[in-house]
Amino acid sequence: MKQKFSVTGMTCAACSAHVENSVKKLNGVQSVAVSLLTNSMTVQYDEQLLSAQQIIQAVQSGDWFYGSSTTDSQQPKVNNQPSGVTLSRLISSLALCLVLMYVSMGHMIGLPLPGFLSGVQNAVSFALIQLLLCLPVWYINRSYYIVGFKRLFKGSPNMDSLIAVGSSAGAIYAVIIIFVMSNALGLGDIATVQKYHHQLYFESSAMILALVDLGKYFEGKSKQKTGNALAKLKNLAPKKALLLQDGIEVEVDSSTIVVGNVVVVKAGMVFPADGVVTSGSCFADESAISGESMAVEKLTDSKVIGGTLCVGGYVQVTVTTVGEDSVLSKIITLVEEASGSKAPIQRLADKISSVFVPIVLSISLVTLIIWLIVSRSWFLSLDFAISVLVISCPCALGLATPVALMVATGKGAEHGILIKNGEVLEHLAQLQCVVLDKTGTLTEGKPQVKDFYSTMDSNTFFAIIGGIEQQSEHPLGNAVVAHAQQMGISLVKPTDFKTIAGQGVVATVDGKSYAIGNKQLMQQQGVDNSAYQKLLDQYLQKAYTSLLVSCNGAFVGIVGVGDQVKQTSKQAIECLDKLNIKTVLLTGDNQGAAQSVCNEVGITECISEVLPHQKQQHIATLKQSYYTAMVGDGINDAPALATADIGFSVASGSDIAIDSASVVLVKNDIRDVATAVELSKKTVKNIKQNLFWAFFYNALGIPIAAGVLYNTPLNLQLSPMLAALAMSMSSLFVVTNALRLRFFKPSHAQNKHCNQGCTLPTNPTQITTQEKNTMTYQLSITGMMCPHCTGRVQKTLEQIPGVTQVEVSLEKGTATVQCANVEQSTLVNAVTEQGYPVTEIVAL
Repeated sequence: MKQKFSVTGMTCAACSAHVENSVKKLNGVQSVAVSLLTNSMTVQYDEQLLSAQQIIQAVQSGDWFYGSSTTDSQQPKVNNQPSGVTLSRLISSLALCLVLMYVSMGHMIGLPLPGFLSGVQNAVSFALIQLLLCLPVWYINRSYYIVGFKRLFKGSPNMDSLIAVGSSAGAIYAVIIIFVMSNALGLGDIATVQKYHHQLYFESSAMILALVDLGKYFEGKSKQKTGNALAKLKNLAPKKALLLQDGIEVEVDSSTIVVGNVVVVKAGMVFPADGVVTSGSCFADESAISGESMAVEKLTDSKVIGGTLCVGGYVQVTVTTVGEDSVLSKIITLVEEASGSKAPIQRLADKISSVFVPIVLSISLVTLIIWLIVSRSWFLSLDFAISVLVISCPCALGLATPVALMVATGKGAEHGILIKNGEVLEHLAQLQCVVLDKTGTLTEGKPQVKDFYSTMDSNTFFAIIGGIEQQSEHPLGNAVVAHAQQMGISLVKPTDFKTIAGQGVVATVDGKSYAIGNKQLMQQQGVDNSAYQKLLDQYLQKAYTSLLVSCNGAFVGIVGVGDQVKQTSKQAIECLDKLNIKTVLLTGDNQGAAQSVCNEVGITECISEVLPHQKQQHIATLKQSYYTAMVGDGINDAPALATADIGFSVASGSDIAIDSASVVLVKNDIRDVATAVELSKKTVKNIKQNLFWAFFYNALGIPIAAGVLYNTPLNLQLSPMLAALAMSMSSLFVVTNALRLRFFKPSHAQNKHCNQGCTLPTNPTQITTQEKNTMTYQLSITGMMCPHCTGRVQKTLEQIPGVTQVEVSLEKGTATVQCANVEQSTLVNAVTEQGYPVTEIVAL
């Protein structure tokens, strides 16, 4: 079982490592992932051996300060739980410290002080006023001391321990100096008073806390931005819904909706749950879920996704899934798990973080002892020891990887790419080979009429064969019917319809006997093969499945049916080529059809006529030479997806196969394979930059803070205040660097023209050329991808002399033109010259 827990009390990477180790020790725990960013923990465990309550107890027993609960229960009450650094806390600390700095160091730049604080004779008053100014700063930031010392005494020190020890050491030293000066004044020992008058540590003790607060405040604000994509997803679901009860619309809380309810969604409203349209039509903006900017038309029986926006229309929707089973909930869960997971590159940082603080405490103690021996000065020795403690806080080290992972997984979700975990995100950068399924991946997966020839008028031809095939349930017949309906052709109802298994169908229309099927059926009907053989061979070369048509034993036409290659497929292959990734087509289709698709999209290697169970074997073979990914539909290709190093599940809408692969492509756009690789490469680069900075910062900062450059020509000394500022800035730098990933854009989305890289058909079908004086024509156009494309087509047609009205439909891929004395070829050529091939033109 996998369960998510909330964890309170964690302040740094050492804390998260401590919690993780406490839970890992439990018998039955299979995996643990603790996220410092989200204050959460995901545990996979055996329910037979372990319970959720035992896991919670392990967290709390690991340290009295930690609290834990399951995410569906109330947060536990924990004593002295530290809150984040609020703006009021930050301002209060800084304001008091500025006054303290004026008092303690103002004299260095000639700033005046009241008489009762000036001079050696007022040295104790001068020290006491600083102590009084420190007290509220120490109280405001007391959580550092409470947590830090408790963790130190339990033998598991963390970042707060370093701050607490450093600040307390300075404070204790300064208080001792007050007593030393007070005693010296009583004895008249002015020399001792002068020696320690300006060697107090109050300003450093307080300023360390204020500067750490400053860094933590900005760090917290920056970290909030890392979860923007996740926050947007969580805010998508509406709080209210219109429930249809006995024909009456009733506003209810959306959380009360159950499967089977019928809800009403109007323009401007958000779909409250996943469902199916049972009445009406609308356009849905699904960009927040899929990243697809174009609104999608929803008709009767169309599936809708909860959380998406109805931008126009009115529909009644029957709810099919709610709660945790909904698409939105699954996506949120997936993104949360990915954000909280760990990449392999983080393991080194985790190992170092777990022992880092004790090592730093040891270095600080050694520094103190060595400088006491060398300088015989408590003031100088303490200065170096405290600087080591403060500059070494492992915040930057702990944030280097998880912040980048959270931003990257959120950014992937924005683009419709759901990445299961940090390990997958890191490994995507290593891809060397991508294997693609054909049907439904590179192609639309729906048979379409690609070409035809007829000795009859085309409208009459499709009216007859469409009417006959309407009686059939064969996919090829459905393609013919769909083509006829798209052209607006009224179908003729046949009589004496009969299916001949393995050959086709025969029927009677207007007393004539028509046959539609394969070559065997034509032979049975006595049709001379010389009338169609040449066309049949041509269609075979194009990998079309042919439907031969005869009337009373004479050949009258042929229809070529094929699977339409997605317009984005060629660009997807080009993007992968630019990334030096080998592409392979792996399909069960015949060699001709497979090779045709390869030629069209640019794939160089083709493996065809493969049975489903054999795909797994081919993937295993490729893995021996390449780090391999498989892209499939997540159902038939499940074994191959599981075998590949990384499996991409191509899905769409409510059919997202969350459990079928390592990466889910919500938009059903294989260009996102390249996008995922690009995002991975940038993320890994970002993490390496962060880790380099964190390691380099500590490697450089600790020796300088320890005073290795003090007795050198540089005479360089890092005061505790500067060390605190440097520590805070290092964490802020790491978080800010990771936030640069928010500006990631896939290379294919950076083209200025929307039709660049689109795959356009090169074999337009037969076009009739009848001209009439006043006519309405409908052009079937490919290549239009967005309103910019339709606008270009419309403007082009409107500029033709004689054209009076133009209506362009992006959804149908058509343009309806009313014109007078305009030849069809003029319309076709004008549109084609703009880069949008016309596949057919018919008179309405």
